[in-house]
Amino acid sequence: MVKDLEGKPYGEWLRSLGLFSLEKRRLKEDLNAVYNFFVRERGGVGTDLFSVVTKDRSQGNGLKLCQGRLRLDIRKRFFTQRVVGHWNRIPRETVTAPSLLEFKKHVETTLGHMV
Repeated sequence: MVKDLEGKPYGEWLRSLGLFSLEKRRLKEDLNAVYNFFVRERGGVGTDLFSVVTKDRSQGNGLKLCQGRLRLDIRKRFFTQRVVGHWNRIPRETVTAPSLLEFKKHVETTLGHMV
């Protein structure tokens, strides 16, 4: 246990240790999974999970994910529904990163400004 952090709130612990909150860590791993679907699984599993719209004229990145209508509230918790809005807000440089390592670096900096 770190002596300087005793009695301080959880958010202050995270900031002083340079860590993300649980929500941001979960989002980071979700975005890594989506990137893997598109880079490694071309024509594989990821194509069944998401509807993809590729446009160069779109604002933000050129690889937009689409989500359908939800009829049940429980579906809002599904991975595909949870990640679409965040993915569409990621900058083009992050989405078109040449490797997973580069993507992770971009996501780390982007998440500091998101959520």
